[in-house]
Amino acid sequence: MDQREIDQAEWENPENWSDSIIGIYFSKRDSRVWVPKRSPNFGWTLNLAQPRAAWLLVGLLAGLPLIGALARRRRA
Repeated sequence: MDQREIDQAEWENPENWSDSIIGIYFSKRDSRVWVPKRSPNFGWTLNLAQPRAAWLLVGLLAGLPLIGALARRRRA
């Protein structure tokens, strides 16, 4: 079984998903950082078992308020 097949099998495993509404995904065996949501029409989500994904989430959460603060400061 190659990594692509492992990724697909992990994505299909319902135990790796928190629920069907929010769609939090956590699989250490899945090598991807970004994975499609259970219903692909709703976009993509992070594989929070991957350290890169956790750092990306922290960066996004910290970066958005920082950008907003800089934009407000520039207007003043």
